[in-house]
Amino acid sequence: MLLSQETGTVARSNQDHSMKDRSKIAFNLTKIFGSNVFNDRTMKERLPKDTYKALKETIEKGAPLTLEVANVVANAMKDWAIERGATHYTHWFQPLTGRTAEKHDSFISPTVDGGVVMEFSGRQLIQGEPDASSFPSGGLRAAFEARGYTAWDCTSPAFLKEDAAGNVTLTIPTAFCSYTGEALDKKTPLLRSMDAVSKQAMRVLRVLGNQTTQHVTPTMGPEQEYFLIDKKYYDQRIDLITAGRTLFGAQAPKGQELEDQYFGAIKDRISAFMKDLDIELWKMGVSSKTKHNEVAPAQYEMAPVFATVNIAADHNQLVMETMQKVALRHHLVCLLHEKPFAGVNGSGKHNNWSLATDDGLNLLEPGKTPHDNEQFLVFLSALLTAVDRHADKLRAGAANTGNDLRLGANEAPPAVVSIFLGEELTDILVALGKGKAASSKGQHFLQIGVDSLPRLPKDNTDRNRTSPFAFTGNKFEFRMVPSSASISGANTVLNTIVAEALDETATRLEKAKNIHKETTAIVKEAVNQHGRIIYNGNNYTDEWLKEAKKRDLPNIRSTVEALAAMATPAAEKLFEKYKVLTKEELQSRYEVYLEKYAKDINIEARASVDMVKKLYLPAVIQYTSELASAIARLRSVGAPSSVQKALLGKISSLLDSASNKLDALEALAQKAQNIREACPGAKAFRDKVVPAMNGLRSDIDALESLLPASLWPVPSYADMLFKL
Repeated sequence: MLLSQETGTVARSNQDHSMKDRSKIAFNLTKIFGSNVFNDRTMKERLPKDTYKALKETIEKGAPLTLEVANVVANAMKDWAIERGATHYTHWFQPLTGRTAEKHDSFISPTVDGGVVMEFSGRQLIQGEPDASSFPSGGLRAAFEARGYTAWDCTSPAFLKEDAAGNVTLTIPTAFCSYTGEALDKKTPLLRSMDAVSKQAMRVLRVLGNQTTQHVTPTMGPEQEYFLIDKKYYDQRIDLITAGRTLFGAQAPKGQELEDQYFGAIKDRISAFMKDLDIELWKMGVSSKTKHNEVAPAQYEMAPVFATVNIAADHNQLVMETMQKVALRHHLVCLLHEKPFAGVNGSGKHNNWSLATDDGLNLLEPGKTPHDNEQFLVFLSALLTAVDRHADKLRAGAANTGNDLRLGANEAPPAVVSIFLGEELTDILVALGKGKAASSKGQHFLQIGVDSLPRLPKDNTDRNRTSPFAFTGNKFEFRMVPSSASISGANTVLNTIVAEALDETATRLEKAKNIHKETTAIVKEAVNQHGRIIYNGNNYTDEWLKEAKKRDLPNIRSTVEALAAMATPAAEKLFEKYKVLTKEELQSRYEVYLEKYAKDINIEARASVDMVKKLYLPAVIQYTSELASAIARLRSVGAPSSVQKALLGKISSLLDSASNKLDALEALAQKAQNIREACPGAKAFRDKVVPAMNGLRSDIDALESLLPASLWPVPSYADMLFKL
């Protein structure tokens, strides 16, 4: 009894300590989160009340920012940053490369006595001047025209970036434009599209009787998929280093067929990486919420809490950058390519989009009785109209070289855009489309059949993981976005096409004598004219592709084909009407993205040639020489050599084939590279070079399966995917 009591006392004591430790950790997390962000709380503490109020007017209502206010903000921001170890500041922007860019300037200003003072003015905060000549412009700038400007985006908080060397930099999110005012970045069109959709959504709300909401903001929670591999393997693969994906590689004995990776227990090494990643992101105000194993071996996912779409876009750029930096600290490499390994699931980015008001409403919240939620049905109808009418532009917003390897590959949404709504919402819309009364099923509960388990409230829709554009309760999940890409492009398109649909809706309602009858008519027309876009089945099947063709839905398989949708008079009219992109800005992006596609494939082709010439052919020739010597020795002693002869024959045949395909690939890549026009050049790489690379790969992968592992010159799929 005494032992039992003592044991119980010790257990209680350990439990008390454990609870205290957990409390301490929780307290530290709340202290850590946003500690490196010049956020609203920090501004309240450090800015005079009148300055804080003026800045909030600019952030929330778009009021002009005076230089006087900027000077006070800049000084407070500088003092805050220096207290935390910062010596430099940078205007952080997002050029058309899809990555971020930054030029660092120190706070120092020399004094007459040979010393320095730390200065940072309002002008330095508001405007920077990086060299614009080496960033892609698609013809907006001549190469010798170097001047470009960065402009402070005060709606996205400044933050501190820390690196492994101990440097701390005040980082200021900015837009990037040319000397003549054209947008050279991804942020500017996104901000313009946010204004466009807010303006049109407000018109709809006002005519429906909402007089309290002042602003509507698109919100976003982008889930990020990625792979991790050991750095020692990465360093031996020139294809991963230069192209971001494996251009060769025989399948490992095991892939994802056992379905044991998804949501599985996270390995300690990966967990250590994820812990450091969370801390780094939390300090910068990125609300990293969820982490788990994804479907493929060595594949993982991180998801944040929702934010306004421009902040979400900034944060996602930080997520990708931080993932790669933190991985290196753990002797890992983070792969963000959409398809780094053939034969297993690739990576995407699930773009969870909704519309929120400044007074706390989610405009895509159906409520318990969606059939009589007039506001919800109007906004849902606008989404149906927008996506069906502009499916090709949405597809273009999710187009890049890596995504061509992923979309439609029975692992991700097909290249056909459709909307999943679920049974209940679809039934409601079908009834309304027929002019019939609709009803909702109300709250349902899931009966599991075990008395000790609780009744679970059911959502009004299931989740369709095969749909490219799925309604998931109170938001739409656009699942086509590439894992390596900025989310700004896709959301710029989405905001703009929804703005157009809401504009048309608002115009009709503003002219209507009976608002209720007109909303009913709007919903009915949207269902009847655009209901073809609704599909609740399995998007991975061939039957759906046949059905989509019957419905005349576009099936756009390649980036080159997809981008063409953004180079039409209709696209120019749309983006110019809502002041998101001028004709020239739209054309420049078309040129930039086509050129990038061609450059990506050219790099892959050159890497393929390099690896075959310098690694694979020498290894195979060495082995055939060893086999030939073995056969000769066996003959000399009269021993059988049929196995060796057969193997030598197979390998020699593949070697000869690979050599011929190598020559063909070199010639085709050179021919494509010599084409100066962007579209014909991109098509040549797509139609000629890519098939040539695939043909060469088939021979090399077959050779890998025949050669001893000790002679193969690069790490195998099994090494990279399973040795973590």
